[in-house]
Amino acid sequence: MTDFATALHAAAQQIEAQLLAEISAQPESDVRDAMAYAARGGKKLRGFLVLESARLHGISSEMALQAAAAIEAIHAYSLVHDDLPAMDDDALRRGLPTVHLRWDEATAILVGDGLQALAFGLLARSDSAPAPQARLELIAALATAAGAAGMVLGQALDIAAESTPAPLSLEAITRLQAAKTGALIEWSACAGPRMAGADPSALAAYARALGLAFQIADDILDVEGDASIAGKKLHKDAEAGKATFVSHLGLEGAKARARTLVAEAKAALDPYGPEAALLRATAEFVIARQN
Repeated sequence: MTDFATALHAAAQQIEAQLLAEISAQPESDVRDAMAYAARGGKKLRGFLVLESARLHGISSEMALQAAAAIEAIHAYSLVHDDLPAMDDDALRRGLPTVHLRWDEATAILVGDGLQALAFGLLARSDSAPAPQARLELIAALATAAGAAGMVLGQALDIAAESTPAPLSLEAITRLQAAKTGALIEWSACAGPRMAGADPSALAAYARALGLAFQIADDILDVEGDASIAGKKLHKDAEAGKATFVSHLGLEGAKARARTLVAEAKAALDPYGPEAALLRATAEFVIARQN
């Protein structure tokens, strides 16, 4: 895991620098400053998946960096909006005050809007993919993954779950998380083959298993994690009485399911052989992380 940790850290620095440079090019304003605040920190895991999937398909890291920055802009926007009082009403994100507390709610809404627009602007550039058709496919796929058929749908289902008379079934939770978390992870892993005009099916299968394992790990962290390491409030789901993978499967059952999904994700990478070693390590990482 040492090689993976080194690679992830290096990629995170590269992606963050690119994203902050793009934000700094915006006109000076509180929104621009808050966009930069929201973009800093985090693992940049989705961007890392973009870079690795691109490398597997012969796409240069310089070109892939545009898509990596774009998906991290979308992810940052989703967190800013997720933290708002009308959503999860969180006070901490990555160990710092959330954007709506550091500034105000209106600024936080505009920050999310600005980051989302920036993401699509990055993908529309001529250096974001080798061919115009590939750029169009990246943009169209992200619109689906981030919109009302993907992440936005998942967030809506999550909000609705808070007021349902009965806790969600395991099937319903799986559908919710496949949209809320899994859709952007799948876009990230499939970015490389889309840039290269190749078949994304193997990486799509990898990402679906990875995304679900990631969310199960989040549910486990909410139960037994350390808030000082996680950088956010924990035990929220239990306090809200929300159904989770842990509440349905039990703590050990959830851990076992996550391990099975990691094995499925790794097996999906067989067509890439040893070249996909870092993506296999990514699958191990998502269930071993502490934040």
